[in-house]
Amino acid sequence: MSATDEILFDTDEAGIARIVLNRPQARNALTFAMYQGLIDLCDRIEADERIKVLVITGAGEKAFAAGTDIAQFRDFSSPEDALGYERFMDRVLGALERLRVPVIAAVAGACTGGGAAIAASCDLRIATRDARFGFPIARTLGNCLSMSNLRRLSGLIGPARVKDMIFTARLFGAEEALAAGLVGEVVEDAAALAARATELAAQLAGHAPLTLRATKEGLRRLDAEAEAEGERPGDDLILMCYTSADFREGMEAFLAKRPPNWTGR
Repeated sequence: MSATDEILFDTDEAGIARIVLNRPQARNALTFAMYQGLIDLCDRIEADERIKVLVITGAGEKAFAAGTDIAQFRDFSSPEDALGYERFMDRVLGALERLRVPVIAAVAGACTGGGAAIAASCDLRIATRDARFGFPIARTLGNCLSMSNLRRLSGLIGPARVKDMIFTARLFGAEEALAAGLVGEVVEDAAALAARATELAAQLAGHAPLTLRATKEGLRRLDAEAEAEGERPGDDLILMCYTSADFREGMEAFLAKRPPNWTGR
């Protein structure tokens, strides 16, 4: 197993690659270096024809990933910091969407924020019964999802459920996520999750790779956001949130473990 201490990677003889988000002490919250590690590993997998399927999971049983490490935002000081972050995230999630092999998210525990965005960009999702999914940003940071993330999430569960998830800031339990189409299977616990992920990966590894690749890429093209000339769609929304006093207040309140005082500015 290799990569870094915070993002582990290995492959086996069956052509199954595994990525483990490995910060269990922080509920696998992702640093910018970990996000870059995902991009680098996608490049590595793309170049290795022996790899037929990828499984992504989180270390431990408490979380797949609890979003971006909030401390990463403390250095934001300009509009370009906000836009740059969301464009970077589009690169991370796009790397998973464009990967030639199927990607399975094996989710135990909390799957929130950036972690939920990663899971949504995978092709198949399986979860333990105690898994929880969501983007509780309306009660924590006061930021927003990019247009690409809204498109991706809406494609999975529909715009009405996206509004429910974001507006209420609640987390969907595993059974609700299953009913909504966010996950395809629910298993009992972490041991069952590991076994089922391996079983499903082996099944996909035995199928026609070009069929899987063409289906994945064809659906991505159908759902791709049209490129706009000039300013990217949604940049004004990103700037409205990330450059606000509310975002700074939400971040500081989160780190101080106190309720934020929203002002709408």
